[in-house]
Amino acid sequence: MKKIAIVDFEGGNLFSVIQACKTIGLNPFITHNYQEILKSDGLILPGVGSFPHAMKVLNKKDLVSPIKDFISSNKPFMGICLGFQLLFSESDEFENSKGLDIIQGSVKKFNFKNKKIKVPQIGWNKIYKKNNWDNSPLRHVKQNEYMYFVHSYFVLPNNEKDILSLTNYEEFEYCSSIKKNNIFATQFHPEKSGLLGLKIYKEWSKIL
Repeated sequence: MKKIAIVDFEGGNLFSVIQACKTIGLNPFITHNYQEILKSDGLILPGVGSFPHAMKVLNKKDLVSPIKDFISSNKPFMGICLGFQLLFSESDEFENSKGLDIIQGSVKKFNFKNKKIKVPQIGWNKIYKKNNWDNSPLRHVKQNEYMYFVHSYFVLPNNEKDILSLTNYEEFEYCSSIKKNNIFATQFHPEKSGLLGLKIYKEWSKIL
C-alpha cells in the first residue's frame, strides 16, 4: 500500500481526507515530520481555515521546507481548498500574507456588488475544462460535473497554463483547480464530492 503523508498544520478536514485515501486502498498518515514527509509516496496538503494562520503554523512547525522539498522530488502532490490556496504567492485574507510561492499568483476574496450573494460559497457547483484535462486526475470527470465547495477566497494564477478547471459562481468565473508538473490542487473538496470525488483520488493514486 502506498504511503500518503497528510500535512498536519491544524487546518481541519483531516478525517474525510484519510477516509477517502483508505477507501481507494492507500495508506494515509498524519505527520509534520520532515523525514516522514520526504519518504512518503505522495503528499496531501488539506485545509480549512484562514490563510495567515495556516502560514504561521507551517512556519512554526518548520513545514515549509519539507513541502517544497517533496514537490521538488517530483513525487505526486495534492492540495485541497486552503491547501490549494497556500501554494500561491500571497493572499489578502485579513492581512497581506506571503504564501508558499510554489505557484505564482494571488488569493483574493469574492467581492460582489450585490450583497445578497452569499459569501462564502457553500455547496455544489460545476467545474469545466481549461487545460491539460485529459492528462490529470480529472480525466474521467465530464464537463460541468458538480463538486463540493466551501470558500470565500479564490486564486488568480499568473500563468493561465497552470489552470486545470474553471467554475462560475454568480456569473464570476474563477480557477477551481490547477495542474503543474507533479502538483494537482483543487479549490473544491474531492473527498466531499461523492463517488466522483473518490474517482479523482483513485486517478491521482495511479501516478504514485
